[in-house]
Amino acid sequence: MARSLSTGLREPIFTTTCRVIYGDTDAAGVVYNANYLRYFEIGRTEMMRAWALPYSRMEELGCILPLTESYLRFKAPARYDDLLTIATSLVEVKRVSCRFHYAITRVEAGNEQLLVRGFTTLACTDRQGKLSPFPEEVRARIAALVPADPS
Repeated sequence: MARSLSTGLREPIFTTTCRVIYGDTDAAGVVYNANYLRYFEIGRTEMMRAWALPYSRMEELGCILPLTESYLRFKAPARYDDLLTIATSLVEVKRVSCRFHYAITRVEAGNEQLLVRGFTTLACTDRQGKLSPFPEEVRARIAALVPADPS
């Protein structure tokens, strides 16, 4: 069964901003495609810090979250010095994994432009890399961020 490539954000949506640095751009002067995964990480990390618990606390509890799946759909390029808005929502928490959706936009001359949208799936592992259920404190806090299923 193919996994869904849905990237729609669902409430609650966390937003943060970051500015494109010169080192994020390629020879064409646009953000190199792999750097959008770093921007996704910024959104995810700041959301967790603000609304659940910092990654450092999750690691203290024995929960390491390696990326296991990602999808990006590019709509328009970002360039050096653009101020990006990263919108992030946690849409699914399972026993040993969770999935975040993202949308990155830029406001230019009063108009918001969608640059990229996508998702990442992360697995909960122990320090040896073995799949492990989320520690109860982590699970309780992140599960509270998942919206109720509208169906």
